[in-house]
Amino acid sequence: MKTLKIHSAENITIEDAAIPEPGEGEVRVRMMYGGICGSDLHYYFEGRNGAFVVTEPLVPGHEMSGVVDLDPSGRLAAGTRVTIAPATYGTSEPGIEDRPYLWPNGSYFGSASTTPHTQGGMSEYRVVKDFMIRVLPDGLGLKEASLAEPLAVALHAIAMAGGVEDKRVLVTGSGPIGLCLAAAAVVKGAAEVTATDVLDGPLSRAKSLGVHHTINVREDQIPALAYDVVFECSGVGPAISPALAAARRGGTVAQVGMLPDREIGVNLAPFVSKEVTYVGCFRFNDEIGEAIELLAAHPQLAGVITHVIDADDIVEAFQTARNSQESGKVVVSLWLDEQD
Repeated sequence: MKTLKIHSAENITIEDAAIPEPGEGEVRVRMMYGGICGSDLHYYFEGRNGAFVVTEPLVPGHEMSGVVDLDPSGRLAAGTRVTIAPATYGTSEPGIEDRPYLWPNGSYFGSASTTPHTQGGMSEYRVVKDFMIRVLPDGLGLKEASLAEPLAVALHAIAMAGGVEDKRVLVTGSGPIGLCLAAAAVVKGAAEVTATDVLDGPLSRAKSLGVHHTINVREDQIPALAYDVVFECSGVGPAISPALAAARRGGTVAQVGMLPDREIGVNLAPFVSKEVTYVGCFRFNDEIGEAIELLAAHPQLAGVITHVIDADDIVEAFQTARNSQESGKVVVSLWLDEQD
C-alpha cells in the first residue's frame, strides 16, 4: 500500500508499506479521503505543532473517511462506509470523568505528542480500534464525511457556549473551523451570524454558507456589546480583546482557535465589568455523531470543502491549504480507483 510520511519541515514522501492486519477489537479501513487540518500544516511546514516535534516519520491526517476492508469480528461488512473518531482516551481524573477527551495520556491520529508518534490516516489502509468507527447514513458521500471531525469540533464549541438558538453569534476567523462553526450556527437556529476575517476570500466563503453579515477587520471594527455568543476561531492573540469587547453584558466568549503557548497581552477589563463567560474549547466529546447527522441533513455544509487534490500531489495540497485567501478545507483523495 501507499502511505504519506512527514519526516521534517517541508519533507514529505510517498512510500510503500505492508498492508496492516487487524487484531482483536480492530477493523481495517480502506481510506478514501483525508482533510488537511491546521495541525497537519504545522507538522509539514514547521516540522512541529507547538511543543510537539516530528522526531520520526509521521503519517498525517485525522479527518478521515473510507470503507471497511476487513472486520475480523464480522460485525461490519466489507464496503461499509465509515468515518473515524480519531481519539484514544487516557486515564480519568477527578472532576473530568465525563470528559474523556481531556484525560491525560490519550492519543490522537496524526500527532507527534506521543512517542512513538500516533500515526494518522493518510494511507491506503489503516487499522483502527472498532470503537472509533462511525457508520455513515445513506446519502452522505465519503468526501463530505471527511468533514465530520472538524464539524464535531465546531459543535463541541457550540455546546460549551450553551447553544446558539435564537442568539446573535459572532465567529472571528473564517478558516475551515470558523466556517464549520458559522455554518453550524446557521443551521442550528442562530438569530444572526456574523463572520470576520482579514481576507475577502474566507469572508466570501462564509457568505456562501449562509452567514448574515461579514466584517473585514482590516477595514472595519467589530461592534462592541453586540453579540450573545462569540466564537474566537483565529487562534491569534490580538483577536481576543476585540472578542471580549464584542460580547454583550453577561455574554459568552468561546476560545476555539488554539493559541500559542506563551504569554500574550489581553485587555480583560470588558471580561470583568460585563461578567463575560470565557470558556476554552478542545477537540470534541461525542459530537461526531451529531456532525454526521447534520452533514446528511444539510448538504450545504459541504461547501466548507473547496479543493480535492490527489495524494500524489500532496505538496500542492499542503501549499493550497496554507493559502487561506484561495482555499477553505482542502481534502486529499487517497489513491482512489474511482471518485466517491
